[in-house]
Amino acid sequence: MAGSGLLAGCLDGSSSETEEQNTPPQSEDETPQSTDENRVLIVFFSRTENTQAVAEMIREEVGGELFEVLPAEPYPVDYDTLVSQVDEENEAGYTPPLQCLVEDIGAYDTVFFGAPTWDMQLPPPMKTFLREHDLGGKNVVPFNTNGGYGVGSSFQTIEDRCPNADVREGFSTRGGLERDGVYLAIKEDRREEVRAEVTDWLQRIRI
Repeated sequence: MAGSGLLAGCLDGSSSETEEQNTPPQSEDETPQSTDENRVLIVFFSRTENTQAVAEMIREEVGGELFEVLPAEPYPVDYDTLVSQVDEENEAGYTPPLQCLVEDIGAYDTVFFGAPTWDMQLPPPMKTFLREHDLGGKNVVPFNTNGGYGVGSSFQTIEDRCPNADVREGFSTRGGLERDGVYLAIKEDRREEVRAEVTDWLQRIRI
């Protein structure tokens, strides 16, 4: 797909609330583009940039366009306040409005869908995305970062909310642990370790 690999609206260049972006942007020549036969969208939600780091690795391998999911009202920077708010949202089944949506989701054949584990669940903004976009008939490929507690119910939620999609094997890796002050963990040597894991996973699922 021709172009810079960025979607108008929620671009991947947005910095997280807790950490400055660690990786310099890549030029169009350095990143493969998805082909007309398999148009790729990489959707991600990332507070501390660990999930964003994985999204960028996926794009380096398969091309496509990045779309960052951003809630219309940013979450609190304070961790304890964030945890309390997310608990309340999950208990109430609340899904917050987003800053922007994908204008033409039908243009894509494969949608990578990545988020951290929050409250052992898929973060509420990602539930909003699934409610607002019909992914039926597409390859949906989950990916996840977490603080060491696994994906929780995240991947199952994606399957449940995409009943007419081909949901592929997901990828999960350890990221930061904000509770303990560990923010961007996927950097330097750890970034290269995760990159190798991502490459193996993509080869295994043949995307």
